[in-house]
Amino acid sequence: MSTVLLTGASRGIGAATARALSDSHDLVLVGRDTAALNAVADDCRSARVVTADLTSADGPALAAAGIDTLDGLVHCAGIAELGRIADTEADQWRRAYEVNVVAVLELTRALLPSLRTARGHVVVVNSGAGYTAKAGWGSYAASKFALRAFTDVLRHEEPDLRVTSVHPGRVDTDMQRAIVADEGGTYDPGAFLTPESVAAAIRQALDATPDAHPTEVVLRPRPH
Repeated sequence: MSTVLLTGASRGIGAATARALSDSHDLVLVGRDTAALNAVADDCRSARVVTADLTSADGPALAAAGIDTLDGLVHCAGIAELGRIADTEADQWRRAYEVNVVAVLELTRALLPSLRTARGHVVVVNSGAGYTAKAGWGSYAASKFALRAFTDVLRHEEPDLRVTSVHPGRVDTDMQRAIVADEGGTYDPGAFLTPESVAAAIRQALDATPDAHPTEVVLRPRPH
């Protein structure tokens, strides 16, 4: 049974992915909300919970502790704060990079020996904003462009690993509700992808046959 570590596993895409993988993988669920992580773990066949802030100095090492071999690392944690460049201060940009890029980098670095041992698979949940930057999305899009660069470089530098960048459009999550509220819009869950749809794409990438390297997966909501 292969082992997969998931970040952002307490809710949204991370929780949906944990449930989608539960029947065929031993899971390590990482996040900051212990109660929410335990609730997800209760839905899984085999799951261990690690409470860690991956932006802290010791968070990545705490999440990686005791893992000698790792078949899959799925980065689902992320934040999105909107605002036009003229109105956003440097702290917002720093937060976006710390959570969306640096935490991904540091946890991946901590787990590289374990991933190399298993010839494992790194899956990074990016965004449509990793390809297209729109007004008001500066700090978020910039971090997601940087995250795409990270996955491209990792793929070249670690040829024994598979590295998949997943780019969903808007997804029905708590984060999406906050975004729509910031935009002043009316929330319509049916206009977005479900977390389960993204989780299914992540599982498909992880389950790819050994000769296949799914480098990028792009998902968009269908009109309804």
